[in-house]
Amino acid sequence: MPKLPSRSLLGMPAFTLLTLVVAVIAAFTLSACSPAESQPAGAPGGAPQAAKVGVVTLQPQRVELTAELAGRTVAFQNAEVRPQVTGIVKTRAFTEGSDVGAGQLLYQIDPASYQAALDSAKATLAKTEANATTARLKAARYDELAGIDAVSKQLRDDTQAALKQAQADVAAATAAVRTAQIDLDRTRVTAPIAGRIGRSAVTPGALVTANQAGAMATLQQLDPIYVDVTQTSAELLRLQRQLADGTLQRDAAGHARVKLLLEDGSTYALEGRLQFSELQVDPASGSVTLRAQFPNPKRQLLPGMYVRAQVRAACRPRRCWRRRRQSRETREETRRPWSSARTARPSPASCRPARSSTASGW
Repeated sequence: MPKLPSRSLLGMPAFTLLTLVVAVIAAFTLSACSPAESQPAGAPGGAPQAAKVGVVTLQPQRVELTAELAGRTVAFQNAEVRPQVTGIVKTRAFTEGSDVGAGQLLYQIDPASYQAALDSAKATLAKTEANATTARLKAARYDELAGIDAVSKQLRDDTQAALKQAQADVAAATAAVRTAQIDLDRTRVTAPIAGRIGRSAVTPGALVTANQAGAMATLQQLDPIYVDVTQTSAELLRLQRQLADGTLQRDAAGHARVKLLLEDGSTYALEGRLQFSELQVDPASGSVTLRAQFPNPKRQLLPGMYVRAQVRAACRPRRCWRRRRQSRETREETRRPWSSARTARPSPASCRPARSSTASGW
């Protein structure tokens, strides 16, 4: 066996060199496992940091129950403006999309031909009135002569008949004058109701005909406005029972109070009332159309919008889960943040009102 050297290449004994290497390795090991570095910041004395856990608190409160009904808005009044005489449109006297009053001028149709017809009818009336005057005087003279047997009774009867015919001609001519005046007035196309007018389908210079199929413009009254909702007949009966027994909140007139949710999810500021006006059940679907009325002073609601009407029921006591954040200092609650008595975390949706007015409180 070869003999080991007693000295290293550096001139130090082999045992001393081995001891130095072991000491360096131990120093690095102890520095890596130092408690000061493994201890979390902000936890003095080596205590574990308190973990933030989620907890819930069960508190009683009053929840308003509602029944949600989907529907669409409908104009309170709707009028399609059509001409009642034939002619050329001379002017348009309104701004599209503006509010107009009842009786306000919308279009002017050329009145020349109708003015001439009126003048002709007045002339005919004057002629018949003159003929009636002659027939009346003649009948009066023949009546006196027949009293003294100066003329025959047959001649007197003929003059009386001629007088009545002349009076009938006057009546017919008077009616013709009124008809001509009506046609002349209809050349002024006016608004039948007050409301907001849409776009114009005709322009000045266009030919329109009496009672044509296409409307010249459409006029709608938007304040108040209707909301038509469709429900089954069984749902209607249930709502009627709840309205009768006082479950649904009512206004002073006895109508159910209704809130409105718009298409973007926001709540309409003004409340409406539910009207059970259209109570004819559709035999094919078994559904019925209900109508609610809402004030619309700012014209925020427009016809055709999809909305959801919420019928408000009476408030009932109900417990509601409320979540909050709280620190726990013990490791046991940190490892088990939820109590073993609760098997599942409640949904925050339980804090919202129930969707059906038939839901009962806890």
